[in-house]
Amino acid sequence: MAIITISRQMGSGGIPIVQQVAEDLGYSLIDGDAIKEVASDYDLTDEALQQIDEKPPAFVENIDRQIELNMNRIQLIVLEKALEGNVVIYGRGGQDLLPEITSVFRVRVIAPFEERVERWAEREWIDPDLARSLVRKSDQQRAGFIKYYFDREWDSPIEYDLVINTSRVSNETAVTLIETAIKDPYLVEKEHLCKAKIRDLIIQKKIQIARLADERIEDIWFNIEVVDCRVTLSGHVYSEAERQAAIDDAQQVEGVIDVKDQLKIVNY
Repeated sequence: MAIITISRQMGSGGIPIVQQVAEDLGYSLIDGDAIKEVASDYDLTDEALQQIDEKPPAFVENIDRQIELNMNRIQLIVLEKALEGNVVIYGRGGQDLLPEITSVFRVRVIAPFEERVERWAEREWIDPDLARSLVRKSDQQRAGFIKYYFDREWDSPIEYDLVINTSRVSNETAVTLIETAIKDPYLVEKEHLCKAKIRDLIIQKKIQIARLADERIEDIWFNIEVVDCRVTLSGHVYSEAERQAAIDDAQQVEGVIDVKDQLKIVNY
């Protein structure tokens, strides 16, 4: 169940590379359009997608809770698609949603800033100064999104298995590099270990969604750990009612075998 995640800079030419890889391999492409197609099944509106997709939070408490809820819904879509295997996940912090899934092949597509500006201006038929502003804003938003939600540096090369500079490598070569790399024996060897871990991540994500949607719970930051479909809740809540609500939410998620309560009640 091969999984390829591709991160890209705006104007780097990542879109045609991603599309060609998915087409050549016969893999499902998980991008903005794919998420939009199923969004209504996850209580996501077009407005919500535009507000949150690959953007940092607003830092307004009541708004951020709704943003967090919708962000987790998008992430659940990505995880459930990943469980099916043979997918290319384009952006959306795909590799960060799949920690310790060793069969994930993580790709980064980059190009020099001014070259990306020129490409974007030509593609969109816009003034270079406007293109420069849009590319810079995109870089800042995506870097902020990854830093806030996953606490890592978006452009750090150590976070990727393959970094492709499209100013020096053609799209055809980039596609060949990716398609060759995923056949590496180390990646193939680890595929069988993935499904159970991804199922645990899906359960964890569903509990996070239930917690964020539950108005009975004020403190949304207690810990949720899932191993072999067994859930452990730890950290603190503000009341016995919140503790019971958290347990109820976890127990009602499909696939959960057991819920271990390690929550502490802290009165403020």
